[in-house]
Amino acid sequence: MECISVFDMLKIGIGPSSSHTLGPWRAAERWINHLKKEEIFNEITTIKVDLYGSLSLTGKGHATDLALILGLAGSDPENIPIDEISPLVHLIQTSKELKFGGKNLIFFDSKDDIIFNREFLPFHSNGIKFTGFNNEIEISSDTYYSIGGGFVVREELIHAKENIKIHKTFPYPIQKAKELEVFCKQTQLKISEIVLENERSLRSDVEINFEINRIWKTMLECMFTGCHTEGILPGGLNVKRRAFDIHKKLIGSSHYNSPNEWLETIRKTEVKFRQILKWVSCFALSVNEVNASLGRVVTAPTNGSSGVIPAVLMYYLVIENHEANFNEIKQFLLVAGEIGSLFKKGATISAAMGGCQAEIGVSSAMAAGALTELLGGTPEQVLMASEIAMEHHLGLTCDPIGGLVQIPCIERNAMGAIKAINAAELALESDASHAKVPLDKVISSMWETAKDMNSKYKETSEGGLAVSVNISDC
Repeated sequence: MECISVFDMLKIGIGPSSSHTLGPWRAAERWINHLKKEEIFNEITTIKVDLYGSLSLTGKGHATDLALILGLAGSDPENIPIDEISPLVHLIQTSKELKFGGKNLIFFDSKDDIIFNREFLPFHSNGIKFTGFNNEIEISSDTYYSIGGGFVVREELIHAKENIKIHKTFPYPIQKAKELEVFCKQTQLKISEIVLENERSLRSDVEINFEINRIWKTMLECMFTGCHTEGILPGGLNVKRRAFDIHKKLIGSSHYNSPNEWLETIRKTEVKFRQILKWVSCFALSVNEVNASLGRVVTAPTNGSSGVIPAVLMYYLVIENHEANFNEIKQFLLVAGEIGSLFKKGATISAAMGGCQAEIGVSSAMAAGALTELLGGTPEQVLMASEIAMEHHLGLTCDPIGGLVQIPCIERNAMGAIKAINAAELALESDASHAKVPLDKVISSMWETAKDMNSKYKETSEGGLAVSVNISDC
């Protein structure tokens, strides 16, 4: 039984991609730890990194090479100051020297030592091989796969899911949505309460609250930053940030001393229907503009879809319940994380494996279910809302222009957030016992759709918008 923690699904990292940025970064860290375990870390004098498949085809646009540089240099994506990223990368690229693992200075020319190979490895489309040398003699070679949402596995294991952090101590082990529903009926507990009991088998309430608060703080700061930053996004597409202008029209250009002060101001603002749509879109856009700028976001379940969940949670806080506090935030994130884990177990959250349905579709399902519980929905209605949200993302392709997580990715987060809210409302007005399509069926259908989808539409930038739009015209 595969049990995934909420904190496996909601991870803090650097944009623009969980699979192409955070994953390779974590893979570099894991390789370094492996070298240390094998007691050959200090023997490494030069290194080579080979990227395969989607990591190679869209790696430049996803800053895969920059993430590798930072990971190999011993920096941590959760803690590195954002303003230190560019100077550090520039120093390593120009000096052609890398403090390997933050300790040993070695020669490293990223232009030659990070190799972009177009071919795909057989196991997964996001392959990465690290090779270590001692005076030109190979002493280590290790292959990893970035399988979506920042999850990383080693090639030695036949099945990717065997290498995910598996927790065997959960009192309510859940593989499918139907099992979750049964546990809720047996115990008369909400989904969030079931999930909380599972998390308590791993860590204390103090630790759980600390991590939830850290995740929410990162989300709120990300939205605050995005709403107060104007200009052009990096990457060459000349995409103008829009959250700044939308936010200014909605609330003005007042100065706020903190993200929390900003949040409380919004909660006191009278909002009409069209403004609700604008606010939700603004929140989603703000996160993904930060993500596109190598900012710090929360994978939810991925970086490319990181704007949906915070946007819907903000909708609840500023529109539905002005009295809501940390308890509701915690409840929302616990449910969202559990819904995401169901898709992780039964299908995929990797766009390189399943197209954008695996990212925006899953994030919309996560948000829809979480919002439904906060609005008083039953566990059955929560699962119904998640099913509705995913059902209307089935078949969504991943075809980023220029390999950048910008077009159509940023707008898709706004659309995914709106769909999540609509899905919640539909579920709340329905008798879930009459639902024709259970969540497990739509998860299965999503996976079958993913397997049938042409590889051109799986984060390779070789089809769809990526080839029909000329970058030079942007």
